[in-house]
Amino acid sequence: MVDGVILAGGYSKRTGVMKMSLKLNSKTVIQHTVESMINVCENIIVVCGYKAEEVYDLVKSYKKVQVYYNKNYPKGMFTSVKEGIKHVKNDRFFLTPGDYPKLNKNIYETLLKYKENIVIPAFGNKKGHPVLMNSSLISDILLEPDTLSLNYFINKREYRIVEINDDSIINDIDTLEDYENIKKYFKGGE
Repeated sequence: MVDGVILAGGYSKRTGVMKMSLKLNSKTVIQHTVESMINVCENIIVVCGYKAEEVYDLVKSYKKVQVYYNKNYPKGMFTSVKEGIKHVKNDRFFLTPGDYPKLNKNIYETLLKYKENIVIPAFGNKKGHPVLMNSSLISDILLEPDTLSLNYFINKREYRIVEINDDSIINDIDTLEDYENIKKYFKGGE
């Protein structure tokens, strides 16, 4: 069994709007991200910080979702990683930011075929999300200073890169232009 951790606690500074609540057809960005893993993960942990109530309202109807507030979110994304992984119950977990709405079940299932402690998808040699990790790494991650990053932690270890022929693993929403481009994808259907 596997859990999913979705990071949804950032300020959305580059978009200037709360990107988790941006609409893509009838659902929001965070709802698409949750639904991409809902049939793969036993538990889905959403970590919020900035505008926590708004994020909670967007995902509270999903039975598999538990929402946790990261009081340290102003210190950066790694604090949300640490808050989320504290609640993982299974042997492995996926980790992804909440602004990857194009992810789909096939990506998660492909990554689960690999047994390494850290499995990272790549598209055209560019690493993406979700990252699949073994829960045995949680205690080591929690020992790292809040000022570091998950990339720093991963780069100190062996990991498996899995080439995925799907650009959704690198298509997040950092700017309103990114949002407009992803909206075009969703206009073709959810």
